[in-house]
Amino acid sequence: MNIKFLGAAISVTGSCYLITTDKYKFLMDCGQFQGSKMLEKLNFGKFGFDPSDIDFMILSHAHIDHCGRIPLLTKRGFKGKIYCTDATGDLVEIMLKDSGYIHEKEAEWDNKKALRSGLPLVEPLFTVEDATSSLQYLSPVLYDQLIEINPDIKFRFRDAGHILGSAIVELWIQEGNKGSKIVFSGDLGMKNKPILRDPVIIEETDYLIMEATYGDRLHESSKDSLERFIDIILKTVKRGGTVVIPSFAVGRTQELIYELNMYYEKDEEFKRVMNDIMVYVDSPMATSATEVFRKNAQVFDDVTREYILKGDNPLDFKNLKFTRSSEESKQLNFMDEPKIIISASGMCDAGRIKHHLKNNLWNEKSSILIVGYQAQGTLGRSLVEGEKNVSIFGDRIHVNAEIYSLEGFSGHADRDGLMEWLSGFKKLSRKIFLVHGEEEPKKALASSIKQTMGYDCIVVEDVSEYNLDADARISIEGVREKIFTGANMFKVEDKLAQIHDEFEAILSNTNLALIEEIPAEKMDEISNTILELEKTTIKLGELVTK
Repeated sequence: MNIKFLGAAISVTGSCYLITTDKYKFLMDCGQFQGSKMLEKLNFGKFGFDPSDIDFMILSHAHIDHCGRIPLLTKRGFKGKIYCTDATGDLVEIMLKDSGYIHEKEAEWDNKKALRSGLPLVEPLFTVEDATSSLQYLSPVLYDQLIEINPDIKFRFRDAGHILGSAIVELWIQEGNKGSKIVFSGDLGMKNKPILRDPVIIEETDYLIMEATYGDRLHESSKDSLERFIDIILKTVKRGGTVVIPSFAVGRTQELIYELNMYYEKDEEFKRVMNDIMVYVDSPMATSATEVFRKNAQVFDDVTREYILKGDNPLDFKNLKFTRSSEESKQLNFMDEPKIIISASGMCDAGRIKHHLKNNLWNEKSSILIVGYQAQGTLGRSLVEGEKNVSIFGDRIHVNAEIYSLEGFSGHADRDGLMEWLSGFKKLSRKIFLVHGEEEPKKALASSIKQTMGYDCIVVEDVSEYNLDADARISIEGVREKIFTGANMFKVEDKLAQIHDEFEAILSNTNLALIEEIPAEKMDEISNTILELEKTTIKLGELVTK
């Protein structure tokens, strides 16, 4: 039996693993790569297998980096069942249609520029129609239900506590007289989080495929993050500013709504200061996802179910407003009063959040709260790392707003959470493969596991294939070298994109100068931008020579 790591091997995103037995080929996950433009180009490439040869697929959860290439998979010939939990099935429909819409709009925007420049037109990765067509292959099942796919393969979903419907996969495979068990952790959530149950402890396996997103660090406690969250909101509102929260539409948004609801109900100071302060969830997908949450109370934790049984809806309160239309979204940026805006995408790289950041990053009264993982190459990562000048829609924005990162709201277990879950195994007889992490977190987690538990881990660092029977790697494709070409390539790509955007802004301003008189301050802005570009190109040259 072989396993090929095709994604979430050279980065956190793009989860996709091909398992080949003596009779069958199947996938676990089929997600999009997210982050730098260079990494996202992988989405358009070949899969590394013929989709028509794949017998079935098992999907761990509905985040785009785990399900986002399903429409491309079916478009290219896959016709098998896609097994997922029932809640995941509900969310995948929303996620894939929204993703298809974004890909269509991005292609439309790129083609407008291509026509002006005489460049070839591009096709979207997939369309809304492709996404809709792919949904017919979903086969939802319940948690803890043992599913026999064929006489040789059976599996069971266990709750991973990451987002609604997220699952750990227990997989039993029979080849001739030999039976093996593989456990795929999926994305593991943190314990004691609102709404969701804790990750289920698994006691036995032969092989473990385990995520390592935060394998090298500890999160701030949920309690401390929540207290900081409330303090930041109160401080920002009192000075007349807007709190902008880039949030993943599924998971973090619903948790934030839940926590705000609790404070509106129970905290007297919060109720007094926030009595007339509106909370806007500005994401059609988050709105739809919240409706899915409300329909799936059967998988909530005991505390949340108790609230529901008492007649309280923990995902609603009087100051909460969901905006669907683009007109409603635009109006938020013309409102001077203090407010909270929760908007997707969580990494700040697409969607309405970019408009809200453009309109608030320059304002020293405003605060930006980062509450989830930020991949390399994203705007969110730049903000977390303290970048003071960013480019949004071709405009250079100086960051005056306060930037906060609250890792206690993360949907991923930290190092100790991962170690605690792993310690639940009473029998782990063969190998641990670490995936779904950047290089340092994976290596750090492998070291912690070896020192604490004595297990040897295989740190998956490239597209590679392993023969499980021989406990050996049989191939490596070197995609990592092609993509990264050294650790500085992400930085080089980001700087090139920044230069491109800033030159477009200069061109736009220069064209304006030809048809109307430009104020002196506008000319100063153009001059300053040119000076910044000179500095940037010098730094870029230094990076390239390293």
